[in-house]
Amino acid sequence: MSRRRKITVVVAALVLTASTPFFWLLDTPDTGQMVAASVQGATGIAALVWALVQSPATAQQAGVVASDTGKAQASGGGQASTGVRRPRDAPSGPVRAERTGDATAEGPDSTASTGVDQS
Repeated sequence: MSRRRKITVVVAALVLTASTPFFWLLDTPDTGQMVAASVQGATGIAALVWALVQSPATAQQAGVVASDTGKAQASGGGQASTGVRRPRDAPSGPVRAERTGDATAEGPDSTASTGVDQS
């Protein structure tokens, strides 16, 4: 589940949970009980749907493989990579670089990588 979706679910849960006492204070205890029962029912249905939609924990995520790559050159602050480059906050999953080509970097602030670069 993405971070944005998790935040949305948590905020919605907090709003729904906080609404029960407000309805009870503003109207009658019967209204508060009805709201609480509705929130519980909706939560149960949402949990059931979520459980049915989730993929099994044993399923492997598709991985990333770089193999038999060519040469790469960087200069003047550039980046050369013959392997795999991805951000550190990228979704987890297997990453592999094998039989990669040569990567060279010349000049200040230039970088080269022939493997897995998660920066």
